[in-house]
Amino acid sequence: MVDEAPHILVVDDDTRLRGLLQRYLSENGFRVTTAGDAAEAWTRLESIAFDLIVLDVMMPGQDGLEFTAALRPKSRVPILILTAMGEPEHRIKGLERGADDYLPKPFEPRELVLRIRRILSRVPVPEPVETIASVQLGDFVFDLRRDELSRAGKLVKLTGSEARLLKILASRAGQPLARERLAAESELSGNTRAIDVQITRLRRKIEPDPRTPRYIRTVRGKGYLLQPD
Repeated sequence: MVDEAPHILVVDDDTRLRGLLQRYLSENGFRVTTAGDAAEAWTRLESIAFDLIVLDVMMPGQDGLEFTAALRPKSRVPILILTAMGEPEHRIKGLERGADDYLPKPFEPRELVLRIRRILSRVPVPEPVETIASVQLGDFVFDLRRDELSRAGKLVKLTGSEARLLKILASRAGQPLARERLAAESELSGNTRAIDVQITRLRRKIEPDPRTPRYIRTVRGKGYLLQPD
């Protein structure tokens, strides 16, 4: 079962605070990923679609304001800034660079949760997309309603893990999906090596030449995508 809880990225160079926020937000129903600085946050953003970022201002390297300004042209993911600088001019700088809200340090954790929920409540719900019934992969057809792969009308045997993984890829055809996300959604949570094994097996069944895959492609730094005909 896919976890639909909002996914929060916490970016803070304070190891203790980062751990406390991860635990508290998790206890309040959020999925949480952490990063110790902006560089690590950029890496996380390459492979995971977050619902909101909790971002510290004072960090080594690229600070929170610089990170926000750099991210805004690429993404509209909501940003809540944490700052020890409580002066209005500092808060205004964050909002000018594209932050959605700010919270001065020290803060009450319950207030952080309330502010996160308030921001998320303002995010428009995406329009439902038309459900894909099947995808064509050369001589093969995968039926997403029945989780069945066939060739010339004859069923091709898939294991349960292979079928789940192919369905996830097919339902988001053309979209790179990180190994971590595929592992979680295919019930192989935390085992990214198992994803590589399943992908190899699927390629042997579908690809004309598994060594140069045409349909199940590797996207460097992002994961795998399915490219139907």
